[in-house]
Amino acid sequence: MLPQYHILNGDALKYQFPKALKGKLIIARECFIEGTTKGDDFDSFFANRANFICKNYGETEENYLKNVKSEFQKILDITKNCEINLWFEHDLFCQANLWFVTSLIIENPSLKTIFLIMPKEHSQYGFSRLSETELTLAYKHRKLVHNILDFAKLWQYYQNNELGRLKQMAINLQEEFPFILPAVEAHIARIPQENYPERPVASILSIMNELQTDDFTLIFREFCKRESIYGFGDLQVKKLVEQASAYK
Repeated sequence: MLPQYHILNGDALKYQFPKALKGKLIIARECFIEGTTKGDDFDSFFANRANFICKNYGETEENYLKNVKSEFQKILDITKNCEINLWFEHDLFCQANLWFVTSLIIENPSLKTIFLIMPKEHSQYGFSRLSETELTLAYKHRKLVHNILDFAKLWQYYQNNELGRLKQMAINLQEEFPFILPAVEAHIARIPQENYPERPVASILSIMNELQTDDFTLIFREFCKRESIYGFGDLQVKKLVEQASAYK
């Protein structure tokens, strides 16, 4: 049996990961849905990401490089033949991270046995509501990915803001991976149109008007219900609320 690696999107899944499943864990601790995606190589890319994260989230560069960049470096350091299991959800937050991870995997052409593991259905809760038994069952139903290069191209188009190509690739993959297109369309909808705000901000405004509230807890809960496709956390939604206030 080939050695296994499990690449998880965030620490939450790490803490509930089934003990019965063997293999090394690699944690993708990033949020590529916001901030710069520029960089000519691995080091310059993460230097730019570190600068963004430190300015906007109060992290130190030392901690970022130690806890975030180092995990992605582990993917590049895989040299022997193995099985790679990608544990990612349907939302844009997870998908952008997944696309980036695949762009690292293709750096080593010998890595060909790659599986995708996802919740059975898209919801705002994803893996978080699954028990160890249910997570193990998701693993047993993992899907072999034959077209990892296409996933890596999704990252290339996303990184370079080539929205037409990004959507066309999602359409090309729709039959086998139908969850990609909704995430891509949600990303494209983040672009404001003339005087009309981007979709997430418009949704926040609608929620605030309908519920007649400025209470963040209520707004956040309702936004996650209506716009679970984005997978935003509270920090991202707080920024959206601030943007929405400019339209009131």
